[in-house]
Amino acid sequence: MRVDGLHLESFRNYARAAVEFDPSCNVIFGENAQGKTNLLEALVYLSRGKSSRARTDREMIGFGADFAVAEARIFARNREFRVRAELFRDRRRKLTVNQTPVKRSADLGQVYNTVFFCPEDLYLIREGAAARRRFLDTALCQLRPRYAAALAEYHRAYEHKTRILRDAEERPDLLETLPEFNERLIQYGAVVIHYRFQFAQRLREYAALHHRECSGGREELDVRYQTVSSVTDPGAEIAVLAEQLRAHMESHRRAELASRLCLSGPHKDDLLVTINGRDAKQYASQGQTRTAALALKLAEREIYRNVVGEYPVLLLDDVLSELDPRRQEFVLNRIAGGQVFITCCEDDRLPVLLGGKIFHVTQGEIG
Repeated sequence: MRVDGLHLESFRNYARAAVEFDPSCNVIFGENAQGKTNLLEALVYLSRGKSSRARTDREMIGFGADFAVAEARIFARNREFRVRAELFRDRRRKLTVNQTPVKRSADLGQVYNTVFFCPEDLYLIREGAAARRRFLDTALCQLRPRYAAALAEYHRAYEHKTRILRDAEERPDLLETLPEFNERLIQYGAVVIHYRFQFAQRLREYAALHHRECSGGREELDVRYQTVSSVTDPGAEIAVLAEQLRAHMESHRRAELASRLCLSGPHKDDLLVTINGRDAKQYASQGQTRTAALALKLAEREIYRNVVGEYPVLLLDDVLSELDPRRQEFVLNRIAGGQVFITCCEDDRLPVLLGGKIFHVTQGEIG
């Protein structure tokens, strides 16, 4: 799985750019605010239909432009693809694969996959549950189209229910529609729990191996999936999960009406990460936190390879400069076997260490 070439027009600070990539390693260096991360953002967007940074597509359109284009030539699953995104200020975007329109973002994940790692991810362990749910969702939406569809429907039902609970005091008639949205939350929520648990089990296996090796065998990492209390076995059949979610929702019915909040469901899920049996969020040192986050991201890459049969494209955005030499070596020893993009500053030694192709980015121009 690799990106052979990328074409950009009015994308962020790239007025126009065309670049051919190395199938193994691509080092992108330059000073800050020159466009290194913008290039990686385009690669992420073409694999997910979502930006890792922007809240709206319009934010990725260059200043003074009415539209932007990002197009990549991909080789994956023994086939060649051309993935194109056209973004507009005044109308909906247009996504195509080999000139065929794509309606859902999740469909892009059936072409190629990316694992994106940025400095903020080094603190994934210390952040709130929302960050770890986002980590799960980003990975699973690329891997499992059914999960992406169920998650989207769950979010829609959640938003409807939240509005009903918020406005019910002034409009009690809205409560008549509540059972319908509860049932949607139950059915789609069960699918979400099912896939999250399966992914977390694989994550637990691979992340433990990576963390053990990075720590020199001194520490044991464990990852546990946490969902609503009524779900006694998140690995159960989806029908069983739905019944247990229904029981949980019923037990919270009065509390939800009183608080006007949706209190029950997998929108509060989390990953409990422990190191040597202690909660990493509370007790891990800065070094342990970074090692655990590295282990999770590298585990994500291994899961993709096992499911798809190929390594995903690995994007490392100025991560190595944030790590000590031992952790740098740990990462560099594990990026072989698939295509990787690494951004760094001009004074880094990475271009010499890694080889492959080297690109210098200056004010939205690639040299």
